[in-house]
Amino acid sequence: MAANDCFIVRPGGALRGETTVPGDKSISHRAVMFGAMAEGKTEVRDWLAAGDTEASLASIQSLGVRVERHDTHTLTIHGGNLQPPAGVLNLVNAGTGIRLLAGIMCGQPFASVLDGSEQLRRRPMKRIIAPLQQMGADINGVNDRAPLTVKPAVLRGIRYEMPVASAQVKSAILLAGLFAQGETIVVQPGPARDHTERMLRAMGAQIVTEGDVITLQPGARLRATDITVPGDISSAAFPIVAGLLVPGSDITLTGINLNPTRTGLLDVLRTMGADLTVTETGLAAGEPVGSIRVRHSALKGAEVGGKVVVEMIDEFPILMVAALFAEGKTVVRDAQELRVKETDRISVMAAELKKMGAVITETPDGFIIEGPQRLHAAIVDGHDDHRIAMSFSVAGLTVDGETTVLDARCASDSFPGFAPTMSGIGADIHVEAINA
Repeated sequence: MAANDCFIVRPGGALRGETTVPGDKSISHRAVMFGAMAEGKTEVRDWLAAGDTEASLASIQSLGVRVERHDTHTLTIHGGNLQPPAGVLNLVNAGTGIRLLAGIMCGQPFASVLDGSEQLRRRPMKRIIAPLQQMGADINGVNDRAPLTVKPAVLRGIRYEMPVASAQVKSAILLAGLFAQGETIVVQPGPARDHTERMLRAMGAQIVTEGDVITLQPGARLRATDITVPGDISSAAFPIVAGLLVPGSDITLTGINLNPTRTGLLDVLRTMGADLTVTETGLAAGEPVGSIRVRHSALKGAEVGGKVVVEMIDEFPILMVAALFAEGKTVVRDAQELRVKETDRISVMAAELKKMGAVITETPDGFIIEGPQRLHAAIVDGHDDHRIAMSFSVAGLTVDGETTVLDARCASDSFPGFAPTMSGIGADIHVEAINA
C-alpha cells in the first residue's frame, strides 16, 4: 500500500468461509532479535513481513547479523555475534522493537543510538529507561523519549516490581538480564504477554516463572532453534468482530495463537454473548494454536477492567466498534495505556466514530458506550494507526453507504493484505489511491 492509500468500505452480504491471518507480530519481533543473539542458525517460518517487524529485521542486520530471506515469510538468521552499527538503529514506528532492542543493546560492548519516526518519538520510554538504569545501564533519552543513546556498561541483576503489567517493560529487563551479573527478578502486578519467557526458555535461557514472579539466571548462551510463527490474534480480532456484527455471517479462522495472555478479547466477547467456538489444534513456537469459528450474534454490554485489560490491550479499538452495536451499557476501566499507544486511541476513536454518528463518553482510563447505536457512512481518518484504520473498516461494513478510511496504509504495520483477506470472506473493502 502506498502512503496515500485509503480503504473504501461498503456494506454487503454475510461473511462466509475460512481464512488465516498474518503471523503474530509480537513473536515475529522476538524471533529476529533472539535469533540474532543465539548461536547458530535460527529458521523462522510464517514470519510477519510488516512495517514494524521489517524495522526490527533491518536493525539486527545493521548490527552485522546475516539474514537469508528465502521468501517473504521464511528467514534463516545466522546469530551469535552482534557488531557495532554503522549508524542509527531506525525502528520507524515499532514500539515493541525499540523497547526490546534497548534491553539487548544495554548489554553490548559498543555504543548505539535507537530512534524512529516522529510518532515513535512521542511514545514514553521512561518505563524502560528507569529499570535499565537501575541495572547499571548507560541509557538516556531526549526527555525520556527516543532517540535513545546507549553506551557500554557493567550490568547487575535486580529485583524489579513493575507498577503496571507490561510485556515490553518486562522483556527489556529480562533481555538486559542475559548480560547482567547476578539473577534478574521481575515481579508483575498481573499477567502480561509471556512470549519472551517462552522463547528464551526454548533457546536455553535459565528462566523460571512462579505465579507473577519471573527469575532469570545470567550466563546462559542462547541456542538457535526453529520457529514457526502462529497467526496473530490481534489481527484476527478484526474479522472476528466483523463476523459477529454482519448478519448471517459464519467464518472460521485457522492457525491462530491462543496464548492465554492474549485471549482477553475472546473472553470479553463471550461475556457479551458472542457465538465463538475455539478449538486448540497444536503448538507453534511453544504457543498453543487453533481455530476460531465466529457466527453473527446479538451482543449485550459488559463491564471490562482489571487483569483482562492487559490480555487485550491492542483490541480495544475494535471492541469499541462492537460495543456500539451491543444492547445496554459497556464500561471500560483500567485502560489508560491506550492513551500512549501509536495514538491516544481512546480520544481518536471517539472523535472519528463521532463522524459516523457515535456517542462515546471518554474517561481518563477508558470509555462508556450505551448501545445499540445507529451509525452512518462517513469519511474518517486512520491517524497513521493500524488498529484504528482497520477498526473503522469493520464499522463501515455495518452501515448504509460508502465509508472512506483515510491514511489506511498503516494497516500494513501489522496486517499486510488486510483488504484482500477480508474480501476473501465476502467483505466489500478495497484499497484506493488518492491524490496527495
